[in-house]
Amino acid sequence: MNAPADTSTNTLRVFDATTATFEQDVILRSREVPVLVDFWATWCAPCKALGPILERLAEQYQGAFVLAKVDIDRAQELAGYFQIRSVPTVLLLKDGRILGGFPGALPESQVRRFLTEHGVEPAPAGDPLAGADPMASGALEQDPAAELARLRAALDATPDDGSLRLDLAVALAAAGEHAEAGAIIDGLPANLGVDAKAIRVRALSGFADVIADAPPRQALERAIAVEPDDLQARHLLGVMLVMAGEAEAGLDQLLELLRRNRNYADGLPRQALVDAFNIIEDQALIRRCRRTMTAILF
Repeated sequence: MNAPADTSTNTLRVFDATTATFEQDVILRSREVPVLVDFWATWCAPCKALGPILERLAEQYQGAFVLAKVDIDRAQELAGYFQIRSVPTVLLLKDGRILGGFPGALPESQVRRFLTEHGVEPAPAGDPLAGADPMASGALEQDPAAELARLRAALDATPDDGSLRLDLAVALAAAGEHAEAGAIIDGLPANLGVDAKAIRVRALSGFADVIADAPPRQALERAIAVEPDDLQARHLLGVMLVMAGEAEAGLDQLLELLRRNRNYADGLPRQALVDAFNIIEDQALIRRCRRTMTAILF
């Protein structure tokens, strides 16, 4: 049964996370070790099959990752924040960012494969907090145009290779071809669609769509100066600044948007911030803004 974890024996490796403790126990903890988050419910039969597998792997991996269990009925705010539409749903976090995830109850072999694909391998005995850096191989090529040409040629030879399609989407995003990149991401298999690179490209594509027909930056700034509650202008300016590489200024606008009306456009401020976090690479800045966001919401 996927019951709450026995924290008396598994304190370091398996624990229950709540809305109140999530920032400290999951977001900040993920700076030290990957955190696998299991969103589950007491009434969910597949959860009862998956839960023991995840708990067993957390022990077998000797602290290469830790397992946070979130009961969605007791933490509805977290389920909403992460847009959990079904249970079980599992997410993997590192450095405060989502690396990947999967829906449904997978067999143990596929869970192990998922962990391996994200750089999480069993730690040597006696090294309880050791773990590989899942992002170590994720750096983009220095020349996006050259990478784009290489990947197109490779895909001509193996058009059904999902990993190559994902890499092509990354290269397209680096070259500013966000529409084509987003279309490729939307067509990826489910397991690749939740990869950290896919999540970032999808966020970039969405932001590019938002500002495709936006007024100039100066016009947006004037509109906000005249009417601070012009939420549309504030949203557009925040997205525009993030896409221009002015991450802190962009996040300031999006946080102010959340502060003024968290429910604007069906929760758009919160989703825009989540997308921005998946785009921005400054982890210290993201951590500061996450704390501010949490304070506003909770």
